[in-house]
Amino acid sequence: MRGRRSRGLRLQAAPTALRATPAQPVRVLGLDPGSLVTGFGVLDVGPTGTRYVASGSIRAGRGALAERLQVIFRHVSELVGSYAPGEVAVERVFMHVNPDSALKLGQARGAAICGATVGGASVHEYTPREVKLAVTGTGAAEKTQVQHMVKALLAVEGRLGADAADALAIALCHSHHLALGRPGGLR
Repeated sequence: MRGRRSRGLRLQAAPTALRATPAQPVRVLGLDPGSLVTGFGVLDVGPTGTRYVASGSIRAGRGALAERLQVIFRHVSELVGSYAPGEVAVERVFMHVNPDSALKLGQARGAAICGATVGGASVHEYTPREVKLAVTGTGAAEKTQVQHMVKALLAVEGRLGADAADALAIALCHSHHLALGRPGGLR
């Protein structure tokens, strides 16, 4: 199939330029919830760009689900208390083959979101495809590609765990949406 040329398309300068970053600095907490491990990443997004602050993971252990959810809630609440994010970005649940896993993931997300709202931050969610697209340029990127790009974009030295890299990628995705003036939100 041959490519088509668009006829009559004229490009004009936009009356106002898109902002490259938000006018006021914003601290973003990215969360990649899981029932066993929840990744987190903290970024400062402002007029001078995006800066890496911290990242890591919350290990909920292998106990009863209620105990793991409590651990996730408590540690996310502590992160909010320590870093005082203005905005929180969370990965949206996608359907698993195993319904039991999907339910546990949904409950872990709920515990993380409840912990994140303790400080009054607004919560936004993004699909895995949106996150991959924002960070790597393709929605079909592999985990290793996302991890590599997160390290490169944020100039993170040393080892970066997969869960922390995913959380930072979610925070980066949100920072891109902030720069465009259209943050995602819980729907």
